[in-house]
Amino acid sequence: MKTISSVVEQYIKKKPFLQSALAQGIINLTSLSRIVKPEIEEELGKDVRNGAIVMALKRLSDDLEFRATHKIVKVLKNIGEITVRSNLTDYTFLNSETILAKQANLLEKVHENQDIFYTSSRGVNEINIVVSNILDKTVEELFQNERCTQKAQQLSSVTVKLPAENVSVPGIYYFIFQRLAWEGIVLYEVISTTNEFTILVNDDQVDVAFKTIKDLKTL
Repeated sequence: MKTISSVVEQYIKKKPFLQSALAQGIINLTSLSRIVKPEIEEELGKDVRNGAIVMALKRLSDDLEFRATHKIVKVLKNIGEITVRSNLTDYTFLNSETILAKQANLLEKVHENQDIFYTSSRGVNEINIVVSNILDKTVEELFQNERCTQKAQQLSSVTVKLPAENVSVPGIYYFIFQRLAWEGIVLYEVISTTNEFTILVNDDQVDVAFKTIKDLKTL
């Protein structure tokens, strides 16, 4: 049997930004209840008082706040080293039968200088390569016969080391990327390993991105 509380909860769960705002207590529940009232009544098939919706939202926001602060914030407070690298270029190539051999040649060049930034990821149809821009000429020579679908320059990376428990707590990446989205930061790439992730952003946004992630440690 559907209840006001269950229908309100399902409505909020479909709206991630609203869910987070509720958890942080930055929404006027009375105003929100008036907005969601028509959909709640349609789902229940009957008239519902605003006060009943407000109470359901209040109970839900208290529960969301507990879950957010008890698990996610505990992990975020233990964020480790944050590393920033600049002067990067992001290439996207279509996958081909020859591209892995070209990438192996590129790795030899990277190995010659351990200070060079390099990361790569491969999808079903394309491969992405991010390198320090001093390797731009090398990449373009090695991959000249491959199909490049995108090249972006003047980029910077922010690499974040996460505590080991990040793999057992849901919502960590959502919480981080939500904060970045609120700051209007455009993510060119997201590269992750088990306990580390790297975001690629425009040079002019890297300071804000760094501060946004660093501030998560003080929640």
